[in-house]
Amino acid sequence: MEKRVNPLKRLIDGHAHLNEINQIDPVLIRARAAGVERIVAVGMDMSSNRRTMELSDKYPDIIWPAVGYHPWKIVPNQIEMAISQLSELLPACVALGEVGLDYKVRTKKPIQWDVFTQVLELAAKFDKPVIVHSRYSHQRCHQLVSAAGIDKAVFHWYSGPFDVLERIVADGYYVSCTPALAYSIHHQKAMSHTPLAHILIETDCPVTFKG
Repeated sequence: MEKRVNPLKRLIDGHAHLNEINQIDPVLIRARAAGVERIVAVGMDMSSNRRTMELSDKYPDIIWPAVGYHPWKIVPNQIEMAISQLSELLPACVALGEVGLDYKVRTKKPIQWDVFTQVLELAAKFDKPVIVHSRYSHQRCHQLVSAAGIDKAVFHWYSGPFDVLERIVADGYYVSCTPALAYSIHHQKAMSHTPLAHILIETDCPVTFKG
């Protein structure tokens, strides 16, 4: 007799960097055993986007692809090429991501704003949800997402202020919860302040979380 999965354990991992995992098959086997039915695999640049699409083609029954251009990966003389790749790949994806702003990296803010604005235009054009990286840039990220007319967005690993969080929820967007909930006070406070219906879960694997 086939073993039935507890419906409370039928999960979607909303954010994983599967391109960074060398031996993917054992990972997918463990995920299924834990009740994970789908994994949203995110890209950060041109090479990880290509790899993400390859994985989703190989494992279409469990991997959903998302492609992005992460603020950590912005190279000024490659922006046009990266945006062009997103335009080509995005129609076959479930979301745009990982994209956003990060005020702890050296890339100048105006460059980040320009790139984020361009990719949000693509998301609006193809009617795709957006997976937003917003480290130390929560307010500006929300402003740009809202101004772009994005209908669906998730603010990844949200640990920001309550006033921005309340605007995110009021706009019908989501925030995501990671295993950092076990130790991050800021993340704990943000999640406890968020209505359950607006929280998605993710591993952000293979990121490690203090053991």
